[in-house]
Amino acid sequence: MPRYVMIKHYRGTPPTVNDHPMDEWSTAEVEDHLRYMNDFADRLRAGGEFVDSQALAAESIFVRAAPDGSGPETTPVPADNSLVAGWMMIDVASHERALELAAELSAEPGKGGNPIHEWLELRPVLGDH
Repeated sequence: MPRYVMIKHYRGTPPTVNDHPMDEWSTAEVEDHLRYMNDFADRLRAGGEFVDSQALAAESIFVRAAPDGSGPETTPVPADNSLVAGWMMIDVASHERALELAAELSAEPGKGGNPIHEWLELRPVLGDH
């Protein structure tokens, strides 16, 4: 079965319907959002479609091998760069099923308990198609 990664971004996507950064949400709103995500993952686990998921911190740096061999070099990721907030990998029967699940996940609750309808990046795992 093909695997897909549904990628959530901190920024860099088109505006959402309920477009309020998470740092503007109440504690209860954040808890409801996370509960929705966990319940969604549990349902996919039960159906054999869940592979893995992780939420990521906003802080990040670019790292590379120094051209002179002196060790790793780092540089900050620009603040206006599209940062990945997290991801969920799914193993589904078809591309259509991946689209269906991504659309459902995008409706998780946000500010005011209303669905976010956020844009998720849906990317197939190389070699699975």
